[in-house]
Amino acid sequence: QVQLVESGGGLVQAGGSLRLSCAASGRTFSSYGWGWFRQAPGKEREFVAAISWSGGSTYYADSVKGRFTTSRASAKNTVYLQMNSLKPEDTAVYYCAASLKVGLTTNRGLYDYWGQGTQVTVSS
Repeated sequence: QVQLVESGGGLVQAGGSLRLSCAASGRTFSSYGWGWFRQAPGKEREFVAAISWSGGSTYYADSVKGRFTTSRASAKNTVYLQMNSLKPEDTAVYYCAASLKVGLTTNRGLYDYWGQGTQVTVSS
């Protein structure tokens, strides 16, 4: 069974940084795409960033471009989301996800596995 486990969330002041980790277990992820999404209270889950496993290509939502960076450590089956210059509007539960269908996508419907989420709270 595939499992994704996020960690690294917490409370930070505006302008601060956090790094989220997503550790995968259960199978080899060398051909799959990875994504980060977030969901604020009362809002739909939205795309944040994506990274392809083998090629290292990335894509970001306009709202986080230039502030967030996603990367992966293949040997560790782990994906990261480095978040800098955090804003109160970044407050949400953050989820990582893995896609067996495509290598890089913003479409949450194309992701097959999801982590449990980690809370990020940015105070003003």
